[in-house]
Amino acid sequence: MNASITSLAAVAARLGVDLVAAVVILIVGWILAGWAGTVVRRAASGGGRLDGTVATVLGRVARWTVLAFTVIAVLSRFGVQTTSLVALLGAAGLAIGLALQGALSNIAAGVLLLALKPFRVGDAVDISGTSGVVDDMGLFVTRLTSFDGVPLFVPNSSVWGKQVSNYSQAGRRRNDLVVGIGYGDDVARAMAVLQELVADEPRALQDPAPLVAVESLGESSVNLLLRYWTAAGDLFGTKLDLTRAVKERFDAEGISIPYPQRDLHVVEGGVALAPGA
Repeated sequence: MNASITSLAAVAARLGVDLVAAVVILIVGWILAGWAGTVVRRAASGGGRLDGTVATVLGRVARWTVLAFTVIAVLSRFGVQTTSLVALLGAAGLAIGLALQGALSNIAAGVLLLALKPFRVGDAVDISGTSGVVDDMGLFVTRLTSFDGVPLFVPNSSVWGKQVSNYSQAGRRRNDLVVGIGYGDDVARAMAVLQELVADEPRALQDPAPLVAVESLGESSVNLLLRYWTAAGDLFGTKLDLTRAVKERFDAEGISIPYPQRDLHVVEGGVALAPGA
């Protein structure tokens, strides 16, 4: 009887020690998890090396990693075979990954976009035909506002796998303005007018120098090319103003801008036409 009591007391004492140790491990692990998350987040975001969203995600991953090892250490303290537990968690993670592979691919693409920064919030972009201004870059979707004001939500996996044109990162942009004049008009004079107009436009850059040339001979017009460069933000305004200026100046100079037309020639054969036909 005394031996049984002694044995039970030893088991209880051992369990008590294990329980106290487990509580200590949990407390220390919880504190270390919070500390690791904070340190990783601050280190990742310090100096602007990574986007704030990526830094937050890395901090959470570090925290949950420490917590996972803490739970394994607690279970090991009570004699649980953690090898099988790790294998079970791995299998569960694989099953969850397969079920959420679309979401996980968006997260992976989001992390890459935030790390490599092909564009930033506020940039004007074209993503394989989808154009707009970037409003937000999340882990799952990139939110744009189209140039006509429509909100667009593009999955990150579609953004990462497509060609991205970033208009805002271009320091300057080129525009080609093609103007047709009549075959009877003075080509040299029309080209001189275009040269004068682009020289008088302050937003048109002179380096590279503007180009005025005969672009092609159309069916009803001689097509002149006016090629010039502007700062990226001045492209559309300059294009609109120069187009109007060309029309007004050509009208003043008597230079025509023809429209497509056809001349019909009726050839009478050997058959006489009836009167009035």
